[in-house]
Amino acid sequence: MHTIPLLGRGDFSEWRDAARALAAAGISPREVDWRVNGSEELFEVAAPELPAPSATAPPLTVPPAFLPLAEAVVCHTEPGRFHLLYRLLWRLQSDKRLLELSADKDVAWARILAKNIHRDSHKMTAFVRFKEIPGGVEGRRRFFAWFEPSHFIVARTAPFFRRRFADMDWIIATPKGTASWDGDSLIFDTRPGDNPGHGDPTDDLWRTYYASIFNPARLKLKAMQAEMPKKYWRHLPEADLIPELIANAEANVRAMAERAASDPPLFHYRLRENAPALPQIVPAGADTIDGLREEARRCQRCPLHCTATQTVFGDGPPDARIMMVGEQPGDQEDLAGRPFVGPAGKVFDAVLKEAGIARDTLFLTNAVKHFKYEPRGKRRIHQKPDRNEIEHCRWWLAKEVELVKPKLIVALGATAVFALSGERKPLSQLRGKPITMQGEVVLYPTIHPSFLLRLPDDAERKRQHTLFIEDMQMVRHLSETMAA
Repeated sequence: MHTIPLLGRGDFSEWRDAARALAAAGISPREVDWRVNGSEELFEVAAPELPAPSATAPPLTVPPAFLPLAEAVVCHTEPGRFHLLYRLLWRLQSDKRLLELSADKDVAWARILAKNIHRDSHKMTAFVRFKEIPGGVEGRRRFFAWFEPSHFIVARTAPFFRRRFADMDWIIATPKGTASWDGDSLIFDTRPGDNPGHGDPTDDLWRTYYASIFNPARLKLKAMQAEMPKKYWRHLPEADLIPELIANAEANVRAMAERAASDPPLFHYRLRENAPALPQIVPAGADTIDGLREEARRCQRCPLHCTATQTVFGDGPPDARIMMVGEQPGDQEDLAGRPFVGPAGKVFDAVLKEAGIARDTLFLTNAVKHFKYEPRGKRRIHQKPDRNEIEHCRWWLAKEVELVKPKLIVALGATAVFALSGERKPLSQLRGKPITMQGEVVLYPTIHPSFLLRLPDDAERKRQHTLFIEDMQMVRHLSETMAA
């Protein structure tokens, strides 16, 4: 009997080298005792004494599908995983099509283990929450995350975070090893990490975001817990809200039905009935924001006024140094008559707070002043305004800029960029690059906050959220520089 001790913490090469030598020496699976070091304090595992290869043994070959399968299975915590893989390796030498037999006991078991690893890796990419910590070098911020995987997947999954967060230094610590990135090297340590358990100001942003997207009408506890198992809750800041959101779900559904938030209220129809009685005016060009707002209230320059509840004009100090321009009002803005009060507005408010910008110092407006939507039952689904509608509203936007006289204009999204500058390049090419306009006004393009609500990938949403905060911090810096 050949006893092979392994550390067994997800390193494929330690099993591969031993299995290759044993198979080359003609040692059958029944003659091998794979031992996994069970102590987390003893990480130095003595190299096994491997037999010399047999001179008559044929060269080892495996089908291409075996390697990715084995690399996943060795990351599992199943004690018999190394026995299983060696049996498969041994059997593959005489049956090259073994992995095609889905009903084979060894093949089926290996695929179940690999599926568990893929699922655990997916959960890691979804539920890691970085928190900023001191000690970053100049020009780079430093972050820490604690995660508790079920298997040894840290080294396997860390390259995902290196690609997504290459512009910051980070450490991901787990009970099954640690990964760190400093901008040059991705380093793994098989020893268990420590969890300092400190909070972070961005925890409140996660709670704000989660509360804004939680839909009590679509609550399915089993499905939610399948996607977000309870074992991860204690390390997710937004999970603090889950018990209360679940407990109040039924009452919130009834309240939503009573409010009919997406169904225009009665005054909407009264306004529409009275709209033909309003004189169709040609804007005279008021010399104050209040006067311009009154003229815009009766705007009929394009067909959007026929279905919208009201004109949603700009809001804020008439002498604001910074003007923020979005695309168009949404459902809640259309009903309230004020910009940025819906779900995107709540995310926007949280980002402004994080960046140190007071909302009441900004003049907030949109490139298009009426809500464009498609009715679906009682819901009104946002539709992107077309070029003709943007052109019709450009006169109002230009007058707002003329009267407010901002030093810095932030274009939130591609529609706003086009309305302000006529530029049609992809936003990814313009974002974060200040553009000097007529009158030495600086235009700063970035994303619209609603973009963050539409991202399905949690890690990408986190990255874009961080970038958006950095954009707003740059806006604050540019404004302070102009004021100096």
